Amino acid sequence: MKYLDDKRIVMTLDAGGTNFVFSAFRGNNDIIEHIVLPSNGHNLEKCLTTIVEGFSLVKNKIGTQPSAISFAFPGPADYPRGIIKQLNNLPAFTGGVALGPMLEEKFNLPVYINNDGNLYAYGEAIAGFLPYINNLLEKAGNTKRYKNLVGLTLGTGFGAGIISDGRLIIGDNSCAAEVGVIRNRIHSEMNAEESVSIRGIQRIYSENANIIIEDVPSPKEIYEIGMGKLAGNRAAAIEAFKQMAIVLGDALANVLTLIDGLAVIGGGISGAYPLFLPEVIKEMNREFTLFKGKKQARMQVKTFNLEDENEIEQFIKGDMEEIQIPGTNKKTTYDPLSRVGVGISKIGTAKAVGIGAYAFALHELDQRK
Repeated sequence: MKYLDDKRIVMTLDAGGTNFVFSAFRGNNDIIEHIVLPSNGHNLEKCLTTIVEGFSLVKNKIGTQPSAISFAFPGPADYPRGIIKQLNNLPAFTGGVALGPMLEEKFNLPVYINNDGNLYAYGEAIAGFLPYINNLLEKAGNTKRYKNLVGLTLGTGFGAGIISDGRLIIGDNSCAAEVGVIRNRIHSEMNAEESVSIRGIQRIYSENANIIIEDVPSPKEIYEIGMGKLAGNRAAAIEAFKQMAIVLGDALANVLTLIDGLAVIGGGISGAYPLFLPEVIKEMNREFTLFKGKKQARMQVKTFNLEDENEIEQFIKGDMEEIQIPGTNKKTTYDPLSRVGVGISKIGTAKAVGIGAYAFALHELDQRK
């Protein structure tokens, strides 16, 4: 939130396979109407020309010199150097394209490129879910605060970003938080993204409704069928989101076992959370069975559904108690309830990515000083 009153302007881009959406941020907010241009992702020359044109239009609109360019671009990439590798959604990028250095030459500005999952998580940590939960804890008089966050995006793919105590974890190969390639709990020969994605939901619905994939409705429609709001095979719809939730919950349990923090979910599929989030929490809180038959909790912390009124109340309240300090007549307060929580974005995915891109650029500029 320290950039809320910052006067510097950063030009941004949300790069999709079909369209590029250009904007500009100041003080954690959009300051111009978005400029949308076709990505021309199959033609590298046209694609690069489009990117330059888009940022040129943004610069003309803001009418002043921006401080930097910062945007989300699909991976794999060498993000710190601004070099894009081969992409599925933008096939023109093959063999390594020095996009960042090209834009620095064109605009004489620092250029920062990141994975959209990284920037989504950064935005949620700065102005979204992390301060939202910490504010609730503060209002309740609870001294516990969270500093670690995993941001998950559910849509065409399964992406993520990790924030640890205010720092974005990128990794030595720009490959940190590639949660989509975690092993699929249901189909162990596959990765998690095969179930946690639009295609995964549609495939499972197709199999259980016994219809060809071409006739399968959209995930939004499948959700509405599952909720009884739309005609269709309700059992198949519920099963589609249940299987997605099991794989998502397993992957998230693995991640939070290492990170130990909150998790927030965004992306196009996140709106269907009433159908899948309870199953995610159930999977994360399940027990392992050891060789001698003894049961053991999957995680060393309890996971709470932060979209459930009763669960978030218990999460915020905790289990505070007073304990004696040995050798003295004094006591200290202690909360023995080790817990993490999973919730849905309160600011929206696009805004979180934009704020993340803005704040990341300003942070890097300040570090240079």
